[in-house]
Amino acid sequence: MLQIKDLHVSIDGKEILKGINLEVKAGEVHAIMGPNGSGKSTLAAALAGRDIFEITNGSVSFLSENLLEMSPEDRARKGLFLGFQYPVEIPGVSIVNFMKTAINEHRKFKGLDPISASDFLKLMREKKDLVGLTSSLTNRSVNEGFSGGEKKKNEIFQMAMLQPTLAILDETDSGLDIDALRIVAQGVNKLRRNDNATIVITHYQRLLEHIVPDFVHVLYKGKIVKSSGRELALELEEKGYDWIKEDNE
Repeated sequence: MLQIKDLHVSIDGKEILKGINLEVKAGEVHAIMGPNGSGKSTLAAALAGRDIFEITNGSVSFLSENLLEMSPEDRARKGLFLGFQYPVEIPGVSIVNFMKTAINEHRKFKGLDPISASDFLKLMREKKDLVGLTSSLTNRSVNEGFSGGEKKKNEIFQMAMLQPTLAILDETDSGLDIDALRIVAQGVNKLRRNDNATIVITHYQRLLEHIVPDFVHVLYKGKIVKSSGRELALELEEKGYDWIKEDNE
């Protein structure tokens, strides 16, 4: 599904990613962990197509197509979803209108007619229940006045509505209390299918107690320096990142 080969990414002339290699197959959940400043969020933003980052070398194939040649909009239409670490507020744009527009853009790209009002409302009811998002929130503007936990629930709600092929969740656990973390993780788990995949970016093992990854990768100084199964996250929880630093200095 996703193949990243020797990816180098810079911002303002400073190299952040220094040769990322990663393959994600359908049905898999990958966790990317690492200390602050290691390049985790840069990787997520570069894959989504944020234009402040410059791709200086390497290739990225998504569903057998060159991802780097696609606009951010086409990456989303092809099924790539990015859950932001800090979701933004969009005053004056209701969640209902935002989601209906997004869904119809996807349908238009696939040559389908716009979703009917009844089907849309049925889909909204089903998906908001998935993440415990109340009607009082879905009737408001996107993220306006939301708590940190509510914003993250809204991100997973959007993911559930759009049903992406590849979801990249950038520190979705940031700022969540235990209950909100559990609800968000349950939503992610319920959306897992054999034909989609998820990349979870996190600092902490606690999220991975609820979203069990198939593979864990450690990103350090712009490179993936270690990959293994879930046991690697448990080792990081016990030892911290110092032993990774010592092995790669």
